[in-house]
Amino acid sequence: MNAVNARLRQEAAAPQGADPTELHPDLNRAHVRFIGLGKTYTGAQGPVAALQGIDLAIQRGEVFGIIGRSGAGKSSLIRTINRLEQPTSGRVLIDRVDIGQFDEDQLVQLRRRIGMIFQHFNLMSAKTVWQNVELPLKVAGVPKAQREQKVRELLELVGLQGKHQAYPAQLSGGQKQRVGIARALVHDPQILLCDEATSALDPETTQSILGLLREINQRLGLTIVLITHEMAVIREVCDRVVVLEQGRIVEQGPVWEVFGNPQHAVSRTLLAPLQHAVPDELKSRLQAQPASAEAATVLRLQFTGTEQDEPDLAALFSALGGRVRLLHGGIERIQGHGLGQLLLAVSGSSWGAEELRQRAGDWAQRVEVLGYVV
Repeated sequence: MNAVNARLRQEAAAPQGADPTELHPDLNRAHVRFIGLGKTYTGAQGPVAALQGIDLAIQRGEVFGIIGRSGAGKSSLIRTINRLEQPTSGRVLIDRVDIGQFDEDQLVQLRRRIGMIFQHFNLMSAKTVWQNVELPLKVAGVPKAQREQKVRELLELVGLQGKHQAYPAQLSGGQKQRVGIARALVHDPQILLCDEATSALDPETTQSILGLLREINQRLGLTIVLITHEMAVIREVCDRVVVLEQGRIVEQGPVWEVFGNPQHAVSRTLLAPLQHAVPDELKSRLQAQPASAEAATVLRLQFTGTEQDEPDLAALFSALGGRVRLLHGGIERIQGHGLGQLLLAVSGSSWGAEELRQRAGDWAQRVEVLGYVV
């Protein structure tokens, strides 16, 4: 990943007349490319840099997540893909074509290749489900028979074949979003942009929509670019993720890698709600030194996913010796990698705290002695 980033930076520094695909042919497969991308808005207090020096390659057919806090530049970045935002500097390439100089006719064709779904659905309240999905086809002049076949197929794909005569007010939030997804697919796009598509939904509905997006990705081979402020969404559906902060990329990589070993403070902050923090009740009991011979050493074992296999707990407990109790934590699998942390209390062992930490290091990527409890 670092090598790819270095190549992207080299391309960004290349003369404007240079062909980036010739510089590094191994990046030719990228479906969407950002090269030295910047976007500046003019506000009441002067210019505001929303994006700065974005170098990024999104591969064809992957689900790519863009995450960051409010104001990080997520929406500005995703909207440069369909030229709803015009970059101030740098280039956006789709299928190796720079879209920066497209005229209006070319932009119309581009936007038909790029579907988009929104947080608040953007449905027309006076039109039925069928009419909402059909409308872009009518605007494009598609014959009626073709429109009917396409709408029927899409409503079946998103699970709304029985709702074609319903109006948006009669639908749940999840059903409204399914209509929005169907409408975004009417022109058989190659890229689907999702702008906080699940933020207005409850957790159960969010899961169903994410499952639908993954199914669409696999069945239709679409490249999906998804922006969100929820790490749980990234974990559920994305292949790779980039973390933005103040308009810059601060971290990127496969989802399991970023989740298992976040390098930037922003990534760690965004991940905090998903991680097994030390419970307050346990914190109140921890002591810096053992109060008696019966005191148990508390170890925190962190698993970053670099090992493909789950930890062998029987072997781990045997190596630690004595009585080993699981106080808190858990392991989850992301993209085939085991991630998580375990809090263990070890008592009656012949090993001291430092020896226990070293022996546990044969199974976990990071081990820390938190203290002692009775």
